[in-house]
Amino acid sequence: MPELTAIALLALLGAYLIGSLSSAVILCKIAGLPDPRTQGSGNPGATNVLRMGSKKLAALVLLIDVLKGVIPVLIGRMLGFDINILTLIAFFAFLGHLYPIFFQFKGGKGVATALGAFLALSPALAGAALLTWIMVFVISRISSLSAITAAALTPVYAIWLIDTAFARGVILVIAILLLWRHRGNIQRLLAGEEKKSG
Repeated sequence: MPELTAIALLALLGAYLIGSLSSAVILCKIAGLPDPRTQGSGNPGATNVLRMGSKKLAALVLLIDVLKGVIPVLIGRMLGFDINILTLIAFFAFLGHLYPIFFQFKGGKGVATALGAFLALSPALAGAALLTWIMVFVISRISSLSAITAAALTPVYAIWLIDTAFARGVILVIAILLLWRHRGNIQRLLAGEEKKSG
């Protein structure tokens, strides 16, 4: 466990608060659309906003959710934190998206925010995860299967791409939480009931 200074603790808190800004809920409210947590899959993320019929809004949600992961880690880099603290910052941004304090702790599944955090943490790790997602999606046309596969393989990629055991452990926890948030999708996949995307 790395030593947490007062500045590091503030960075972790800031990362959680940034992650807690649910872009899907906020943007849908601004656009006069229903709360995405009450529509479709009930997930406040880009895919569900797309199902609600707004491609532009879904793209903006995706961009903001990625940036929620990128920005806290980049700020951590500017402050000179090492890889262990940076990975914790990534985790807290991700945790904020999953359990946002501003929205009754009812957040999304965290795929885009995790990807953004990994991108700022290790572009190679993010690239490997994204390439996995794309390859599985091209073959299956199932977004959830792509996310689940990428989440499962990211800790494996981290063995070669991330320097410290602690940071690799945090990435493993993120992957486990991603899989947990997709447990409904996993059940539908096993039952052959998961829908394909266009």
